[in-house]
Amino acid sequence: MATRVPLTFRDDDRSTLATERYRHPDPRVQQRMEVLWLLSQGQTQARAGQLAGVSKATVERYVALFRKSGLPGLREFLWVKPISVLEKHRTALEPEFRKRPPHTVAEAIQRIEALTGVCRKETQVRAFLKKVLG
Repeated sequence: MATRVPLTFRDDDRSTLATERYRHPDPRVQQRMEVLWLLSQGQTQARAGQLAGVSKATVERYVALFRKSGLPGLREFLWVKPISVLEKHRTALEPEFRKRPPHTVAEAIQRIEALTGVCRKETQVRAFLKKVLG
């Protein structure tokens, strides 16, 4: 069995963790800081997770992130947000819909398919129209 390398915290890390676990504007970062602060105070990973209300796997992810990137890594979220296929056709669709706004979402679906060949359902078209036409 591999031995676990203990986490080491500098004094300025401890100070930052103590401050940002309450004061950081993003509550997700606050939670990460809370878990690492508990670990810096000598709590086990299991106990830190229990006190912070997160799973053991989440604690392990936070620790791995801290080991890899330090405090800046705890503040960063690398979410991948999917981009609608309709965005690729926005330059063609936007002038068309501004010139002749669709009366219904069903009409917009038909016009989008005729202009681009892309078939999307009501929810996606409605969101696209809201973004394009405001």
